Amino acid sequence: MEDQKAENLLNLALSVPEETRGRTEELNVGYDRVERTWEIIVKYHGNLESTLNEQFPGVSGTYLLSSFAILRVPERDVPGVIALPEIEYAEKPKRLFFALNRARAASCFLPVQTGTDGLTGKGVLVAVIDSGIDIFHEDFRNEDGTTRILYLDDQISGKTYERREINEILRGENKSGGTGGLSLDTSGHGTAVAGIAAGNGRTSGGRYRGAAYESELVIVRLGIPDSVGFPRTTELMRGMDLAVRKALELGRPMAVNLSFGNTYGSHDGGGLLERYLDSLAQMGQFVFVTGSGNEGDSGGHARPVIEPGKITEIRLSVGTYETGFGMQIWKNYEDGMRIFLRDPFGGAEIELVPVRGTDRIRVGETELLIYYGEPSPFNAAQEIYIEFVPERTYVESGIWTFRFLGTGDEETAADLWLPSAAAVGRDTEFLESSPDTTLTIPSTAFRPVTVGAYDSGTGIYAPFSGRGDTRVYRAQKPDLAAPGVGIMAPDRDGGYSPVTGTSFAAPLVTGAAALLMEWGIVRENDPYLYGEKVKAYLRKGARRLPSELAYPNPRLGYIREVEIEYDPVIKDVDRVTK
Repeated sequence: MEDQKAENLLNLALSVPEETRGRTEELNVGYDRVERTWEIIVKYHGNLESTLNEQFPGVSGTYLLSSFAILRVPERDVPGVIALPEIEYAEKPKRLFFALNRARAASCFLPVQTGTDGLTGKGVLVAVIDSGIDIFHEDFRNEDGTTRILYLDDQISGKTYERREINEILRGENKSGGTGGLSLDTSGHGTAVAGIAAGNGRTSGGRYRGAAYESELVIVRLGIPDSVGFPRTTELMRGMDLAVRKALELGRPMAVNLSFGNTYGSHDGGGLLERYLDSLAQMGQFVFVTGSGNEGDSGGHARPVIEPGKITEIRLSVGTYETGFGMQIWKNYEDGMRIFLRDPFGGAEIELVPVRGTDRIRVGETELLIYYGEPSPFNAAQEIYIEFVPERTYVESGIWTFRFLGTGDEETAADLWLPSAAAVGRDTEFLESSPDTTLTIPSTAFRPVTVGAYDSGTGIYAPFSGRGDTRVYRAQKPDLAAPGVGIMAPDRDGGYSPVTGTSFAAPLVTGAAALLMEWGIVRENDPYLYGEKVKAYLRKGARRLPSELAYPNPRLGYIREVEIEYDPVIKDVDRVTK
């Protein structure tokens, strides 16, 4: 047996005779020689228990939380059980041991769209969870003027519009008139993202056509719950839930674009948003794509290396007119260090001593609210959170100095993060900042394809692009990079405008993922071309930038090694981009 829904070890165990398995230490684990049954671990969706009772009554199971199960399956039934549409993946048990733009041209879409295969995204859904979309823009309409949007969930109005209703609005037939209560994309961000991923380029005669230009769209307009002007992670999670439910309902493959992010969290993939995203990514024929964020050169991250008995300083410059902000310090719980703070006025040094609950420290006209976190069931790290609260209007400007004294026997480090650059003033930054580990959340999740940005005109990495790796576990992120500087995209005025940022690099990859799924799933060349497999193909197909020397790296991720050429000037080996 060989099934791409089963891990390699299970496939191998099922493909060899019992006698052979019996001579190994690992392959027979999970097999009951008397009952001739296999114990297998599965990730599933839907009502698996009911299906098994109906089709495979000899199967028994223990159903765990979060749609996992341990099944005991007669050997003869294993292939059929794994093939059930409800089962997403299967593993066998293992032993435990006691052990201590140019973007379009640069992205190579033209030959794919116009070549022998002629991939267009047809049959694949592209979901854009963002600020909405200009439904009137010609790039999101068919030749007959009807919409390409299958569903549009408007969190502002609280209504989900189906294609029929959107067409009524476009024809002016909606009884409520105007947009029929539909909120439009006031920022233009979502319109640009959707156009890069899936716009058909009708307004430009095809010149600015997106990647998957014949795909159908699922759009979520994120709500803005307060006066701050930014959606919350809860809105993002609701949007992802709706998109996944629609795709599962239709039985269609889907590429999902997420071009929002924030800096709060441990940056190791362990937060609930990242875990939720990872869980959704395993529920069907999906690929989630996230931008790595624009925090690379913002000065919002510092990583002091702390030696035993020595002081390491990190200076925080707070600009004028800062109305308040939070700062995170993440460290290994077991690492020994003392933390001191000096205010901008040259006052006495304050030691941050852990207390239960919230510690309150008054510094001039600013109050510091400090919370000393503990490890959680989801994360072994410790967070020290500091909220800078102005007594009157603004936080005291100037240089705040944090001093870290190593008290352990070994060198250690901490990670400090400020809010996103969009949430603080330009002059608020760490003076000893580090551009590494500046990925925004949820791009730190494991399963989505994380995309950085480069300038396709110069072939140089974009300095604003969020860098990897992730904290602690040092997982390789981003996965790859795409053009993200001066990308022509649909705007909310009906034309096109240049846009810059990883927000606009990500949809190029979202569109590429849709094309891969069209070739594999829709055209039946590879029914398992989704999820991690798409990520692997995208990584392998990425081409190196001449400006980079080593791959993978924290700026651009993976690269395919191609032909080797000797450069007599450089006197070194250089890989040539095809």
